[in-house]
Amino acid sequence: MSQSGSILTFVIVSFCLAVILIMKKDTLPSQIKRWLAILAIAMVSISFVLVLLSFFGLGM
Repeated sequence: MSQSGSILTFVIVSFCLAVILIMKKDTLPSQIKRWLAILAIAMVSISFVLVLLSFFGLGM
């Protein structure tokens, strides 16, 4: 798999995790919900940075 394919897969997985957490927020225990939310925020932030880096890399 190419680097752009790996980045795309990571972006899709991170956003899916965030959407699932938002949809199931009432059924998760608060202790698990807190750590999953931190993980989702970190993954979405890293995804945003990776997308920006790949856009800047297209111009070179």
